[in-house]
Amino acid sequence: MKRCAWAESDPLLAAYHDKEWGVPEHDSRALWEMLMLEGFQAGLSWLTILRKREAFRKAFRRFDPNRVARFRESDVVSLLGNPEIVRSRAKIEATIEGARIWVGMAKGGEDFSAFVWNFVGGRPIQGAGATIAKSPLSEE
Repeated sequence: MKRCAWAESDPLLAAYHDKEWGVPEHDSRALWEMLMLEGFQAGLSWLTILRKREAFRKAFRRFDPNRVARFRESDVVSLLGNPEIVRSRAKIEATIEGARIWVGMAKGGEDFSAFVWNFVGGRPIQGAGATIAKSPLSEE
């Protein structure tokens, strides 16, 4: 397997590259988890998030949107005190609100996976192997 240079510096990055990166995902819960982790990554390295991923999964109830949607202020305070995750109130609250939106979509009969995949016509966009992934959609 040819591995991208960015994945060579750490075993977690290599495993992520080899088993997850670029692999189409259609499970609504798994897609929501990845989106929330990407939100926590903002301003940080992806490696930081990978190192904390299991702690995030524990803190956010395995990223079960139905459970996270019921989090309250006391849960936010608890999460802010958890040194194993990224402790950003804005990111924590965004994750909880994201869960509430996910649940609302599901109750309305809208599948999160279908919603996400609709942006690319239901098919992965294959890059040309450039060092920076770019497409007309990403330019909008």
